[in-house]
Amino acid sequence: MATEPMKQENKASKGKWKKNKKRKAKDVFIYGNYKNYYGYRIDRNANEDPRLAVFKKEWFEGKDCLDIGCNRGNVTIAIAKKFKCRSIVGIDIDEGLIDSAYWNLEKVSRQVNSIKRETKGSTVNAENPPNDEPNVDEEMDLPHVVSFHQENFVEHLQVSSEKYDAIVCLSVSKWIHLNWGDEGIITLFVKIWRLLRPGGVFLLEPQPWSSYKRNRLVSETTKAQFGRIFLHPGKFREILLDKIGFRSAEVITDKLTGTVAGFDRPITAYYK
Repeated sequence: MATEPMKQENKASKGKWKKNKKRKAKDVFIYGNYKNYYGYRIDRNANEDPRLAVFKKEWFEGKDCLDIGCNRGNVTIAIAKKFKCRSIVGIDIDEGLIDSAYWNLEKVSRQVNSIKRETKGSTVNAENPPNDEPNVDEEMDLPHVVSFHQENFVEHLQVSSEKYDAIVCLSVSKWIHLNWGDEGIITLFVKIWRLLRPGGVFLLEPQPWSSYKRNRLVSETTKAQFGRIFLHPGKFREILLDKIGFRSAEVITDKLTGTVAGFDRPITAYYK
């Protein structure tokens, strides 16, 4: 039989465990590297990410492309499938997200290969083809077209000029800005300029200043950088055209449908 002191010690231990359990902190994603980002950004009834609907095929078809801040690779893979890229690389600062992106790539590849086998094995009446016949590119090998890399684009990516025809940076600029300040956002734009081939396109979906305010306290770094930011998102167009050197800009959407409230952000295409 347990003695009275032992009983008291057990009660104290249980109480301490319960307190620790209650105090368990939520995950803090200081780079915007949310694990379930696509789950709460896109309307559940949407068949695809609505941003793809405003992208032009000629930007990607047969082209070499880069997705900065690719998260779990959903958009990277979707661009490759829908627009038939020659190649597309997704990079993200979070190694865990890159692992998830490769897992997603394998999953989608299996699905595509399964559809190809079913399509080949079925007999189609030439006079009355089925309306729901899947549009499968027999030549596309997704794992050959799509790749992912863990990389800190601002600090570590080695830049040599003119590698890509299209670069996308979707809802990422705020996190670079909050963690590396004005210098970081200029570094981002300069590296993108150098990586683009002449005639290439840079697709930017910046977060509004109000979103900066909501996330400024996620770390001591973001808190400090927020107070020093001078180049607000409203100045990005001027910087990219007048300072970085893009020749023209086109707002391809100012309000997206099919997104959860707060994510219907404008997207601008900048042409080199």
